[in-house]
Amino acid sequence: MTSVLRHLSQMALKSLRPIVLCGPSGSGKSTLLQRMMREYPDTFGFSVSHTTRKPRPGEVDGVHYHFTTKDQMLEAIRAGRFLEHATFSGNTYGTSKAAVEDVKKAGKICVLDIDTQGVKQVKQTDLNPWLIFIEPPSLEVLEARLRARKTETEDSLAQRLNVAREEMEYGKTSGNFHVIITNDDLDEAYDKLKKFLEENVFEKKYRTVLYPGGRFYSKTVR
Repeated sequence: MTSVLRHLSQMALKSLRPIVLCGPSGSGKSTLLQRMMREYPDTFGFSVSHTTRKPRPGEVDGVHYHFTTKDQMLEAIRAGRFLEHATFSGNTYGTSKAAVEDVKKAGKICVLDIDTQGVKQVKQTDLNPWLIFIEPPSLEVLEARLRARKTETEDSLAQRLNVAREEMEYGKTSGNFHVIITNDDLDEAYDKLKKFLEENVFEKKYRTVLYPGGRFYSKTVR
């Protein structure tokens, strides 16, 4: 690919809407996201969130999260440097505007992994993303998945299930998301995700136009 075509390709990608994946813990959202990123590494870029919680074993700062202090994050939120933020179990999580811009600068479609609190906030911005909700078949199945992890106490499990119940209710409400994918079978759920991407993202074509004087621009058409 010539440098001009590469530049035009990056311009086209930057014109595309970001993608938001949302779903309760245990819905399989992260697994689907990882699979999508492995299959399309040159198309999608993940926005690394900030969090005030401590790193878990194996987590790398700047890769899994940007780990920060409560004071630093509160200051950044007050300064308007975050698109969305939410608090869970005493820890704050959020997506900074800079994290999204970093993905755009790399010429990729930005992917955000946020909860319903974040979705509500993002809707108030000019980000205009595609909104995808990943749901479990039922709350009972979700509970079984969370118990199988063996990482939750009864109190933390109850808290996660309460949050999940609210998120699933919001997710199923008409108009809140562009598509709802029920993850009963991982392969089938991923096929549905790919179908949505093919129909709404990969289907877009790009028309390259030459301005008088030799300057290029890229126009998105359907």
